[in-house]
Amino acid sequence: MKISRIFKTIFLLDFLSGLIIAFKEIFRSKKTINYPFEKGKISPRFRGEHALRRYSNGEERCIACKLCEAVCPAQAITIESTQSEDGSRKATRYDIDMMKCIYCGLCEESCPVDAIVQGPNFEFSTETREELYYNKEKLLDNGDRWENILAANIKADKPYR
Repeated sequence: MKISRIFKTIFLLDFLSGLIIAFKEIFRSKKTINYPFEKGKISPRFRGEHALRRYSNGEERCIACKLCEAVCPAQAITIESTQSEDGSRKATRYDIDMMKCIYCGLCEESCPVDAIVQGPNFEFSTETREELYYNKEKLLDNGDRWENILAANIKADKPYR
């Protein structure tokens, strides 16, 4: 009899403490957001959809060194290049298979000129698999679209590189 009375007392204390916590939480500010209409803050180190950047004069940054292709553990990047008359190389083909990509960020870390970066976009779902094969034009369009955000993110991340 004494043991059941002790259990009832413990249960009642647990119930009351839980009720007090519930009443405290009612009056606190909400932590949820209305997602499609409100978006939370994204870290400058967030790894989203890939983009190729350009210099301020419009020239492509990629020098076709193929370091990103070599370091990619998923082998999702394919680069073909040509050499111009002045001896510099330019990428003629830069493809990323986003279905293979594991978003590790090694491609952007290995790039000596910050040409390939992972942007702030995480909403790039598609209806077909073919839309997830990114070519050079698609990557450059992404870079042109987000250049201001990408430059700010790289500047904010500079102390950690």
